[in-house]
Amino acid sequence: MRRRLFPSFPQSITVFIFWVLMARDTSPGTLLMAAFLAWLMPQIAARLEREFARLGNVWALLPLGLRLLGDIVLANLTVARQVLGPEKRLRPGFVWVPLELTNIHGISALASIITLTPGTLTAELSEDRRYLLVHCLDVDDPQAMIADLKRRYEAPMLKVFP
Repeated sequence: MRRRLFPSFPQSITVFIFWVLMARDTSPGTLLMAAFLAWLMPQIAARLEREFARLGNVWALLPLGLRLLGDIVLANLTVARQVLGPEKRLRPGFVWVPLELTNIHGISALASIITLTPGTLTAELSEDRRYLLVHCLDVDDPQAMIADLKRRYEAPMLKVFP
């Protein structure tokens, strides 16, 4: 019975405390609203589809992070040169990148990594989670770009999210 009323007691307490702190008030109305939200929010969260992250080799994040840091610096220089150069040289476009990652947390991390790198932006994930649509500021060879993204970023992510 308690489990149905409060699917996650810690979450209920957290919602209650945060509501009171955000309201900066302890009037009866605020406490009543906090209690209502403390009951409602875990009810909603319990109905969401959950997919837990299974972590593999988290040490693979260290070289990936260093590579990403270097890529961000180089991409900033490249994008600055491209933007300041002749506009007609740019070949922007969208590319569908096939994914081997299946865990939504890994896909989300990969999409974030791609978006962090200047000149690329993750635009969409296909409904079946098998393709990521990436916008590139300058893409002359889409297949080479796909291979590069998969080798540099997706392969290490596959070690972290097997």
